[in-house]
Amino acid sequence: MNQRKTVGQSWDTFAEKALSGAVLTLEEGVSVLQANNDQLLPLMKAAYRVRRHYYGNKVKLNMIINAKSGLCPEDCGYCSQSLVSTASIPKYPLLDRETLVAGAREALQRKAGTYCIVASGRGPTDKELEQVVEAVAEIRATMPLKICACLGILREEQAEKLREAGVHRYNHNLNTSRANYPSITTTHTYDQRVATVETARAHGMSPCSGVIIGMGESDEEIVEMALALRELDADSIPINFLNAIPGTPLEHSERVPALKALKVLALFRFICPTKEIRVAGGREISLRTLQPLSLYAANSIFVGDYMTTKGQDVTLDHQMIEDLGFEIEETAVS
Repeated sequence: MNQRKTVGQSWDTFAEKALSGAVLTLEEGVSVLQANNDQLLPLMKAAYRVRRHYYGNKVKLNMIINAKSGLCPEDCGYCSQSLVSTASIPKYPLLDRETLVAGAREALQRKAGTYCIVASGRGPTDKELEQVVEAVAEIRATMPLKICACLGILREEQAEKLREAGVHRYNHNLNTSRANYPSITTTHTYDQRVATVETARAHGMSPCSGVIIGMGESDEEIVEMALALRELDADSIPINFLNAIPGTPLEHSERVPALKALKVLALFRFICPTKEIRVAGGREISLRTLQPLSLYAANSIFVGDYMTTKGQDVTLDHQMIEDLGFEIEETAVS
């Protein structure tokens, strides 16, 4: 009994460290991930203290459009669109301006504040970049949406063009730990991903970078991911849980259990307390009926479908937020 009480009190200590700007140690971070399951509610309560301090009970909604599908020369083991994937998915070149703009209107209907234009590939060609720039300019002129682009590795001049067009945020996920990276992808490096996030920031776009949990990483490596994103100072951190898609090298990976997924979200809230923690791909599969609990640590979710996998019906997402007594933050642009 005393041991459990001590552990329970430690979660409040972690919340206090987060609120004071102190950083959890590697050992403290691992203790979150390895907490007894009967400590889940005290743990989430402590994470909620931090979430509430910075974000109240507001929830940010984001919507993805799969702007270019498949046709990717990279060998990312988790991705159905990669060179090494045999998954049966739609394959098409970059969508035209009208379709990208129509997607933004759909995002507004879903009460999303951020519209994410995501394209497969190592990086955009100049022609593809111009198509995105034209669409972004029209969206910015006609809709109160925050625009996030995720187009792969960027050159300096490409980053500048996106910023000039009005892109608010650029996403390029670290995905996994530095040590685990070569087992997941060999056609580009961890450092190239870090450099792209830094390029986006240098050109005035808000950096967005996150992870995929469930790709063979250790608990220590999960903590290292969170610490790396804190050091990178990513403003928005999508937490994905691997959706093991048939036809990909990771198709036989085990599902991340719901309770472990919640502990991961609490960990990232403690280590990156001021940042937008976004429950992203795979939440429906890993969290299942415990999805509502995720919002006691996270303050943001995706609505609608992901890249090549289906998401939850948006009505259920709206109902979940309402039933929690939380509030959708519909306008992301002040």
